[in-house]
Amino acid sequence: MIKSPEKLADTTIQFSAPVRANSPELQQLFDFIALGASERDRDRILPFDVVELIRRSRLGALRIPVAEGGGGSTARELFEVVIRLGDADPNVAHIVRNHFSVTERILRSERTQRNRRWLKAVADGAIIGLASTELEAKRSGGRQVVNTKLTPDGDGYRLNGKKYYSTGSLYADLIFVRVLTPDGTTAYILIPTNREGLELVDDWDGFGQRLTGTGTTTFTNVRVEAEEVIFETDTDKDDLPYNIVPQLFLTAINAGIICSVLRDATALIRNRPRTFYHAVSEQASEDPILQQTVGQIAANAFAAEAIVLAAADGLDRLPAAQAQGEEAETAVALATSLSASKAKLIVDDLALRSATLLFEVGGASTTKKSSNFDRHWRNARTLSSHNPNHFKARAIGDYEINGTPLPQRGFF
Repeated sequence: MIKSPEKLADTTIQFSAPVRANSPELQQLFDFIALGASERDRDRILPFDVVELIRRSRLGALRIPVAEGGGGSTARELFEVVIRLGDADPNVAHIVRNHFSVTERILRSERTQRNRRWLKAVADGAIIGLASTELEAKRSGGRQVVNTKLTPDGDGYRLNGKKYYSTGSLYADLIFVRVLTPDGTTAYILIPTNREGLELVDDWDGFGQRLTGTGTTTFTNVRVEAEEVIFETDTDKDDLPYNIVPQLFLTAINAGIICSVLRDATALIRNRPRTFYHAVSEQASEDPILQQTVGQIAANAFAAEAIVLAAADGLDRLPAAQAQGEEAETAVALATSLSASKAKLIVDDLALRSATLLFEVGGASTTKKSSNFDRHWRNARTLSSHNPNHFKARAIGDYEINGTPLPQRGFF
């Protein structure tokens, strides 16, 4: 649980090692992030300073083994942390979503020299962004590449093209990009964001998650070294059929938003100087109706966290399944993807209902722009719109009825 701002004594946080899930410094970090979250959201103040603090904490190395310079956390511990970060500031949590997704893919892959180098960069604090979506593609989420192309240039390549919805990349040190190779196949590259010809534009204008840097990335004759290209045929490429982390990460942020709603609701009632003339109690804190409303939000927060962590447990079963062979790994990956898909349907609904219940606690005064309580609903609604629930539910239903495997691309 995030501490209230008035109890935050010290914003100077020292990190002697990469933070772990149970590090005291991690709670200090989240308390500091929560301190200015509402004002940043209301006034659209991009959190570069917060991301720099995350970089210093080496939070991004949470899943890297201790022997390789990281925090050594399990997947369950990672998602416990994501919920806490979503509670502190869902924008900041969303900024690092692609970082953890890409890092997870590298961790699952063969430890070649370049993979070890990339993991070392993350262990040293580097943050990874993503640029994958192209509006020219007829179907979103299908990994289709139309205009972002590599062309030969000596012993390397040049990259030209444009990507959209590059969440987190505005704040990142490295960027993971899906590209079209000279022979017409697709590949990924991982390059520094300060590479000449690479431009990051903050042009995301959604009503929620407004600080995530989910903007346009343009590549103009960008130099790409041969070793920075991950071809589909490379042996050190992640071949897991389901990319579970991105979707479950968003669901975990929504679970964190419910925790934040609970914090705001309880503070509202405790500090409320008056109540409705027809209320059954003189003090808002003693009103059974308001108590019931907060109790419901608290139950929603508990259920959302439990559901997310139950799905995350499947990710922790993947290494053992991988050791048993491809068939076992695919079966566990499918089961985990199914759990994450079901989690999304339930947690999204709980988040939106909880954000609405906050206004039942405070009445019309809670709609003031200065309070910015609408940010909870706006942010939860925006997060929920990633792979809309009716498409997700249909895929689950098709599996349950017909045994049709879930899609292996997009948010599955």
